[in-house]
Amino acid sequence: MVTIGVYGFDGDSFLQRLREANVRLVLDVRQRRGVRGPEYAWANSARLQAALAQARIAYEHHLELAPTTELRQLQYAEDDRQGVGKRSRRELAAEYTRRYTTEILDSADLTPIVSALPSSGTAALLCVERDPEACHRSLIAQRLAEQHRVTIEHLRPW
Repeated sequence: MVTIGVYGFDGDSFLQRLREANVRLVLDVRQRRGVRGPEYAWANSARLQAALAQARIAYEHHLELAPTTELRQLQYAEDDRQGVGKRSRRELAAEYTRRYTTEILDSADLTPIVSALPSSGTAALLCVERDPEACHRSLIAQRLAEQHRVTIEHLRPW
């Protein structure tokens, strides 16, 4: 399995990165499947799903793994406190990590996701942040690695 964010890519380079990693299934773990800014319009749900379908890459939305609005607001408050923007964040707040783990991840059943991984090719956890350390997808990936022995690679823009 790989993880990938939206920031730092355009639509073509994003699809190219997925192709290079032999991704056959994208698991979208965003709560809101829109991205602000015209440069990221390609990542809004309907457009992204159409582009993935054209590239013959399956798509699933896993809302149960998305952070709640309250958790996202907690992270934004910490970003403000540190003077960093969402697009330049380098790590998750400790309290966000703790609460996401206890409120979302600990009650999530990842077995069906693991069971549905493609037999050939790779699956990708998708969110928006460029760096996995700044995104909840890294927490999901860590749990998959620890409890299900899934090998993880984090894809970033070049």
